[in-house]
Amino acid sequence: MEQPQPQNPDQETGKRSSIFSPLHVAHKVKQNLVFRSKWAELNGAMGDLGTYIPIILALTLSKNLNLGTTLIFTGIYNFVTGSIYGVPMPVQPMKSIAAVAISNPNFNIPEVMAAGICTGAILLLLGITGLMHLVYKLIPISVVRGIQLAQGLSFAMTAVKYIRKVQNFAKSKAAGDRPWMGLDGLLLALICACFIIIVNGSGDESENENREIDLEMDDLNRRASKMRKLRKIIASLPSAFLIFLLGLVLAVIRGPKAVKEFKFGPSSIEIIKISKNEWKEGFIKGTIPQLPLSILNSVIAVCKLSTDLFPNKDVSATSVSITVGLMNVIGCWFGAMPSCHGAGGLAGQYKFGGRTGGCVAMLGLAKLVLGLVLGSSLVRILDQFPVGVLGVLLLFAGIELAICCRDMNSKEECFVMLICAAVSLVGSSAALGFLCGMVVHLLVRLRRVGDGQSWSTFWFH
Repeated sequence: MEQPQPQNPDQETGKRSSIFSPLHVAHKVKQNLVFRSKWAELNGAMGDLGTYIPIILALTLSKNLNLGTTLIFTGIYNFVTGSIYGVPMPVQPMKSIAAVAISNPNFNIPEVMAAGICTGAILLLLGITGLMHLVYKLIPISVVRGIQLAQGLSFAMTAVKYIRKVQNFAKSKAAGDRPWMGLDGLLLALICACFIIIVNGSGDESENENREIDLEMDDLNRRASKMRKLRKIIASLPSAFLIFLLGLVLAVIRGPKAVKEFKFGPSSIEIIKISKNEWKEGFIKGTIPQLPLSILNSVIAVCKLSTDLFPNKDVSATSVSITVGLMNVIGCWFGAMPSCHGAGGLAGQYKFGGRTGGCVAMLGLAKLVLGLVLGSSLVRILDQFPVGVLGVLLLFAGIELAICCRDMNSKEECFVMLICAAVSLVGSSAALGFLCGMVVHLLVRLRRVGDGQSWSTFWFH
C-alpha cells in the first residue's frame, strides 16, 4: 500500500501566506460582493429597514442621537461585513439598549455608548478566546429555533402595531388607531402588503421553479405560456424597493418644509466623554440585559440561519462575535448607535432577494453617502416616512425568520422549541426563554438515559 507523502513545512507556510496575500484577499472580496441579480440584491437591501429606521428615528428624536455619525459607521459596517462573509449580513441597532434609552429619561447618550462598548468588549473577548465557538456547539438546535421563532413572532406583532396604530417614536408609544385613508393610512399599508404577497408569494423558490417546469411542459398552450411570462415579469419586480421608494415620495409630500431645511455636509464627529457613573449605569442597565440577546440572536441564531440559507458560506460564531465586538468597541466612542447582526434582518433581506454580500454593501454605500451629504438633517424626512409602510416590511421579515423553524421534525424538538419561544415572548426576555429551553431539553434527554442511550451521547442525540 502506498504511503502518503509527508507534508513539507515550507509548502504549508506558503499555502497559509497565499491565503492572506493581498491578491487572494482582493479575489475573495470580489467574489463576496458579486451580484446574483442587481434588482434582487437591491430589493433585498430594503428587507432590514423595517427594524433599522424606527429604532434609529426614536433614539434621534428622544435622545439626540447623532444620526449622521450612525449612518456613516453603520454604512462602513455593512460594506465590511458584506465583503467578509459574502452573505446579506445585516447591521441592526442593539434593541435592548435602545429600549432602555427610550423608556428611561436618565439613560442618555453617554450611557448608551458605555453599554455598547462594554457589550462589544465582552463579545470580542468571547470570540478571540474561542469560547463563543464552544457555546455555539453546545446549544441544541431546538433551543436556537425557539429563540428564532420568538424573535420572528415579536417582529411580526410589532409590525402589526405599526400598521394598526399611529406611532410616537419619540415617546415609544402608540397615539391612537391609524385612519383608513391618508398618506400614512391603513389602506395604504394593506395595499403594500398585498403587493408583496402577489410579487414574492411565500418566498419558496423551489415551489416557483417546479411551477415553471410544469408550465414549460405545456408550451403548446398559448394561455399557459402567456401566464408564465406574466408571472415571471411580476416575480422580477423589486417589491420592497418600490414600496420603500413610495414611502420616500410620500415622506417628501407630507413634509415639504423638511426638504427645504436640509443642511448639506456631514455632522460633526466627536469622541464621547463618559464619566465613571455613566460607565456603571451603562453596564448595569444596558449591557446586562443586552448581552444574552446579542449572544443568542446576533451570533448563535445568525450563524445557524446562515448555515441553513447559505450552506456553502463559512460564517463562524467566532468571526461573527469578533466583528460585532469590533463594531461597538470602535464606533461607540464616536457616538454611533451600538450595533449588532440579527437573524431577523438576515431573514428579511433573504426574503426580498438578498443572496450575496453585495446586497448589504450596496446598502452600506447608500448610508455612507447619506451620512456624508445630509448628516443628521435627514431625520426630518425620516420623521415623515409612513410608519405603516415600515410595518409591512418588518412584518414579512419577522414571518420569514419564524418560518425557518419548520425543520423541527420530531415532537420532542418542537416541544422544546415552543416552550422556549413561549417563555421568550411572554417574559419579553430571550435569556429567560433560553434558560427554560435548555432545562427542558436536559430533562427530556434525561428521560432517555438508560433506554438504549449512554450518558456520553444524551445531549445531542
